Amino acid sequence: MQFKGPLGGTRLIDRNHPDPLYVQLRVILRDQIDSKVFAVNDKIPSERELVEMYGVSRITVRQAIKDLENLGFLQTRAGKGIYVTEPKPTYEIEVVRSFTETAQANNRKPGMRLLNSAIIQADLDIARPLSLPAGSNVVFLERLRFLDDLPVVVQRDWFAEAIAPDILDIDWTSGNRSLYAEFNNRYGIIPTRGQSTLSARLASELEANLLQLDLPAAVLTLDQISYDNEYRPVNVSAMAYHPVRYPLSLTQFRRRD
Repeated sequence: MQFKGPLGGTRLIDRNHPDPLYVQLRVILRDQIDSKVFAVNDKIPSERELVEMYGVSRITVRQAIKDLENLGFLQTRAGKGIYVTEPKPTYEIEVVRSFTETAQANNRKPGMRLLNSAIIQADLDIARPLSLPAGSNVVFLERLRFLDDLPVVVQRDWFAEAIAPDILDIDWTSGNRSLYAEFNNRYGIIPTRGQSTLSARLASELEANLLQLDLPAAVLTLDQISYDNEYRPVNVSAMAYHPVRYPLSLTQFRRRD
């Protein structure tokens, strides 16, 4: 499909407008998506075509597209072009539901990449919530989690080595492995309750690189501890989420007296 100029009904770039050119282009493209000029899975004009259509630089086009990708409206597919994506859902905070289960419940494809795995000696910050003496052996797993092949969260988990012996013998480098599924299927451990703390902070250089964020950047953080049905600690988790690709939601209600 060839695009010769600005699409009908679409306003042009105004060089006297107070908004930067990339912001104007972002708004124009967003309006076209909202008005179904480009529907979900439609391919939009290429960078070169947008440069010609709107008389702006490639840097301006790239910034507008990047913003819309971060907002979840566009996705660049290597070697294919730029496509309109499905509106992104929000994800309910649930301590006892795994990342994999949440992704599948939202019709998304989960994935993971192992970053680090080791048996370590727990310091007090880890040992205390796990009800272990300081210095106890715990398993540490650090993974990068994906939704539809896009990195969305850096997840770190700690749990007592004794509750899941030999768990690191599993090949954590292949496919998508769910820690909670391994707990359940291999060791009969089922997290049933827990507590979460939601916050935000600046991303570390490593987190920004893994999540494809430009520094300085903020990440949403979720610190959790889960328990089994006997209130025994199962695992401690610390997660750093991409603030746009994985928006978190919290359902609340008021109890009746």
